[in-house]
Amino acid sequence: MTPNLRLALIYGSAREGRFCDVVADWAKRRILRHGGFEIETIDPLDWPLSGRIGRQDEARLQSLRQRLHAADAFVVVTPEYNHGYPAPLKALIDACYEPWQAKPVAFVSYGASSGGLRAIEQLRQVYGELHAVTLRDCVTLAHAWRQFGPDGELREPQAAHKAMTTLLSRLSWWALALRDARANTPYEVAA
Repeated sequence: MTPNLRLALIYGSAREGRFCDVVADWAKRRILRHGGFEIETIDPLDWPLSGRIGRQDEARLQSLRQRLHAADAFVVVTPEYNHGYPAPLKALIDACYEPWQAKPVAFVSYGASSGGLRAIEQLRQVYGELHAVTLRDCVTLAHAWRQFGPDGELREPQAAHKAMTTLLSRLSWWALALRDARANTPYEVAA
């Protein structure tokens, strides 16, 4: 029997009053329902990083690196702000390099009419540079604040649930394949 995959669920926003909590909580429930993953939440509110990182940040960064390194896969829940992804998410991504390598990254995005697709497309470029593997399959929620009820559930969930099931099934496949590949040959020696 294959042990559960370690999945890091990464929050993309650090804004006060953010809607990210609603979307990430929904994603977490869907991940738990799907099964096969142990979830570790990584929230930029817990890792206030700026563009300037000094020695005083080293212990915090080491802890973040360890948590990212332990993950077999990532699900990034991100809003789209002004046709892009939030700066706190970029700071979190840029704070580490090796822990992302040869691991799959999937996206759940939300925003206005595009549902966050522009943020995802930009993040694909960033993660490509980090030698991560981004999934084609994603979940996008246009006008998400209208889609969720006060209970945190989607009012019309069929399409999003189907997209999330596909995303998680393919993320699991990639995570297992890449975990086995990293165990057989460490990625850093493949250069």
